Amino acid sequence: MAEIEMIEAIWGSNPQFSDGISYEFIRAEGKRFPSNRCLVPASEFHIRNGEKKFRAFRQDGNFFYLAGFWEPPMGSWPVSYRILTVDANPEVIRYQARHGAIIERRGAQEWLDFTVPEEELLVTPPAGMFALEEILTQPVQTNLAF
Repeated sequence: MAEIEMIEAIWGSNPQFSDGISYEFIRAEGKRFPSNRCLVPASEFHIRNGEKKFRAFRQDGNFFYLAGFWEPPMGSWPVSYRILTVDANPEVIRYQARHGAIIERRGAQEWLDFTVPEEELLVTPPAGMFALEEILTQPVQTNLAF
């Protein structure tokens, strides 16, 4: 059993090695993650579709983990991580094509211990898992009302 340790890390790859861009996600398909696996606890994730923002959360109210891959510090760049993505499930695909790979709480140790192959854990969640709700932003008052 892997020793579980909680640490703070920067979200995104070191931009020094990717033309100045920090990538926050990595496609899971066709890739192996034989080391440096991590989990990001979550109760929801956000979606931007045009000008609108939405939050996706489990209909049953449970929290979940997002599968991640961490990278050691390099030079002045600290420990960092990226979230693995899969094809979006039926509720989310109406707004975007992909989302973070969901690891159920019961599968957390399997992900960290490498006891289950990636392709069995990094799958599109079934229909009916998520509810989506628009995040309404309040207009900013630019003038004083008299």
